[in-house]
Amino acid sequence: MAKVLIIGAGGVGQVVAHKCAQLPEVFTEIVLASRTESKCKAIAELLIRPIETAQVDADNVPELVELINKIKPFLIINVALPYQDLTIMDACLETGVHYMDTANYEPLDTAKFEYKWQWAYQEKFEKAGLMALLGSGFDPGATNMFTAYAAKHYFDEIHTLNIIDVNGGDHGYPFATNFNPEINIREVTAECRHWENGEFVATPAMSLKQSFTCPDEVGEYNIYRMYHEELESLTKHYPTIKKAQFWMSFGESYLKHLEVLGNVGMTGIEPVNFNGTEIVPIQFLKHLLPDPSTLGPRTKGKTCIGCVVQGVKDGEQKSVYVYQIKDHQDCYQEVQSQAISYTTGVPAMIGAKMMIEGKWMKPGVWNMEQLDPDPFMEDMNKHGLPWKVMENPEFDLI
Repeated sequence: MAKVLIIGAGGVGQVVAHKCAQLPEVFTEIVLASRTESKCKAIAELLIRPIETAQVDADNVPELVELINKIKPFLIINVALPYQDLTIMDACLETGVHYMDTANYEPLDTAKFEYKWQWAYQEKFEKAGLMALLGSGFDPGATNMFTAYAAKHYFDEIHTLNIIDVNGGDHGYPFATNFNPEINIREVTAECRHWENGEFVATPAMSLKQSFTCPDEVGEYNIYRMYHEELESLTKHYPTIKKAQFWMSFGESYLKHLEVLGNVGMTGIEPVNFNGTEIVPIQFLKHLLPDPSTLGPRTKGKTCIGCVVQGVKDGEQKSVYVYQIKDHQDCYQEVQSQAISYTTGVPAMIGAKMMIEGKWMKPGVWNMEQLDPDPFMEDMNKHGLPWKVMENPEFDLI
């Protein structure tokens, strides 16, 4: 039904390319582009049907415009770096092409996780008759859909929301990140914010933890409170929410390494002078760590990501847990990637599919929860991310 341009050839880009290639009736033509075209070609060789590849610098609007005008896609699936969201959005406006991504824009020089920069494009996209879909990954993305689905089918009002992301996988390295190390470490070390009584409350990064037992024998894990961008959009679009928190699991080895690296300055984002050359410590560290796209064959275990939602239905208090469990090795067998890339890449494909099929197509800039969750949730079940709903779960959450 449409030609798409995928920008980004990391672990998530690989999954998106695989999943789009599986649906030739929707994604009739696929072009995969990256700063390094050899990465695109390597992914293309893994796919079940031929795709085109291209080289592009996603920081360069004229270069993006030239490629888009040459390819003439219906939609750009942006799985490049969050720093590049705005340049790609600008290129979409200039060329008249729809846009979607999996994570909000971040300035390169400061760890800010906010939608304000992209929300500011609302009028431009609306006037251009173009759609921009923000955050169609897992968290954000599927977690927004889980919340919207719960709100639509189980509640009259949502009062509390706990998003819980557990990665029970083991890759065997003393320290590695499951997605782009620079983005991962910036996210984890950023100041925590949670929503309470009409405002965001700031606390030190990962200063609050609790134990959480995942269903279906995934296991018990320590989860730590941190900030995640979907809290900003969900509390805006569900104003009845009184408290919203995001939790993620971390192993002791990961936390100890992160503490030491932070203490010696290796997680810094400010340039430092080294032998006459300016380097950014966290970018140098990224080059020393294992590439997340290589973790697939050695990662064992499961992810368990979901939303515990509490509120009122017909005057009665109730709660639901909407969640999804994915096995790392199942993902590797299907698309040669571990589950973190898979659980982000599949919702990216589904979001694009929703737009192409016209189920989600309206001019402007939209977060996931502003759209009908039902067709998206149906496609999660069809395309590798089956989910469950547990009513009135017995979780004792802080």
